[in-house]
Amino acid sequence: MPDQTPQLLSRLLGNALPNLDLRDGFVFPDYHGQSILNIPDTICHWMGMPQVGPGPLIPEISRALATGARRVILILIDALAHHRLQQWMANAPVWKRLAAEGILAPLTSVVPSTTSSALTTLWTGASPASHGIIGYEMWLKQYSMVANMILHAPMSFKGSVDSLAEAGFKAESFLPVATLGSHFWNHGVKSYAFNHHSIANSGLSRMLMRDVEVKPFATTASMWVSIRRLIESRLDERMYIWSYWGAVDGLSHRHGPEDERVLAEFIHFSYAFEEFFLKRLSPQARKETVVILTADHGQTHTPLKPDQLLANTPELDCYLRLKPTCENRFAFLYLNPGSETAVSQLFAQHWPGRFSLIPSRDALSAGLFGPGPHHPDILNRIGDLIAVSREEAYLWWADEKDFLLGRHGGLSPHDMIVPFLAAKLY
Repeated sequence: MPDQTPQLLSRLLGNALPNLDLRDGFVFPDYHGQSILNIPDTICHWMGMPQVGPGPLIPEISRALATGARRVILILIDALAHHRLQQWMANAPVWKRLAAEGILAPLTSVVPSTTSSALTTLWTGASPASHGIIGYEMWLKQYSMVANMILHAPMSFKGSVDSLAEAGFKAESFLPVATLGSHFWNHGVKSYAFNHHSIANSGLSRMLMRDVEVKPFATTASMWVSIRRLIESRLDERMYIWSYWGAVDGLSHRHGPEDERVLAEFIHFSYAFEEFFLKRLSPQARKETVVILTADHGQTHTPLKPDQLLANTPELDCYLRLKPTCENRFAFLYLNPGSETAVSQLFAQHWPGRFSLIPSRDALSAGLFGPGPHHPDILNRIGDLIAVSREEAYLWWADEKDFLLGRHGGLSPHDMIVPFLAAKLY
């Protein structure tokens, strides 16, 4: 199909939210047809099921695969920004061929552009404002703690996983919205999730993957062999297959998203997909099968800057009721009463031009976190003021050494714009 990226990218860059003017340089989520929020309903449409969210992707994207699908494979590469996929396809031409046969389009992530929020959206069809997983670190009033929503542990705990259960937290019943696996099951589609063995049975996986058969794997090669064998052994079954790979995100955090090791990992992943899955899949298994490649968010290169460590700016702590939450590039600030003006002046003095400050209620009412209905605890979870990073800026408040050369969570194009590549295999 003709490359529609320029027109679709222009649509995203021109998107605006009412009553939320942040000047140039930010990308607002397009929840009305060009966001990862719209992927679940697109899959439902392709497979002939009722929708679960606010609607599918815009026709310019979804109609490329408007015919019925019996099997959908969604490949989620954590932190794969759209512009990087465009660059890297020269090194992994299998994706270029699939894009030519189907479609490659830019989408926005959700806000905040972070894994816990985005994956919950992809498994529910609900916005962060509605499902309530509104950040990597999140204030949970009912448990009187700030929790890490990937590890399901108190933010300050070191090496702890799933320890929120000791406070009464139940991952399987925490969400107020239905999950996609249950919806598919009710309409005759079996769901499978291929997650690395280190996270296959994590609290986050259990929270999102009800009525889903989780398949742990150790390497990308073994994963693609397993996915191929699963399809070949159940050709009569309608199925949704989720494949998650987090190494691109991990390497990008550690070395920066432009580092050679990140590209090498993507090439390795792509080779395994082509060699052990695509080339060896039978014509019968290809029939009525659609493959999607997408991401939860992108990532921005963030050189280490000591002046962005809050330990070096103790004045800010005097105005806060607790440490910031959410993400280094999208920080929820919980202010002491009457301190908003002082905090704004402090940011202007210490970090001029590096952050935009938004009242949290204004962001919510403008739709930055997506359509409602709003989660009943949403106002407690988003604080009073949001510090949104510009360009390479961030805030570091953890009680440990700052080491991240790549980060996400904010509204920059590199954080927000992700690819949606979809193609039929028949």
